[in-house]
Amino acid sequence: MPKFFLAAVALLVLTSTSAWAAEFYLAKDPATGQCNIVTEKPDGTKMMMVGTQTYATKDEAKAARKAAKNTGECKSSKEQNKPE
Repeated sequence: MPKFFLAAVALLVLTSTSAWAAEFYLAKDPATGQCNIVTEKPDGTKMMMVGTQTYATKDEAKAARKAAKNTGECKSSKEQNKPE
């Protein structure tokens, strides 16, 4: 019985780990035009989400920020990490 319980707990933990994974967003400050990498979804008033995609890694978000800067979507860039 204890082995079954431990197996059930392990299965539950393994299937729910994706909920713990961080998501990164590319957000633009409408007042300054600066793009930031944030971990909370932009609210649409103080920060506007650039595109509709979320990024699984910070490197993916950095690449998206670079592309947005190259297309003129962002004036300049900086990073902002908000703890969850």
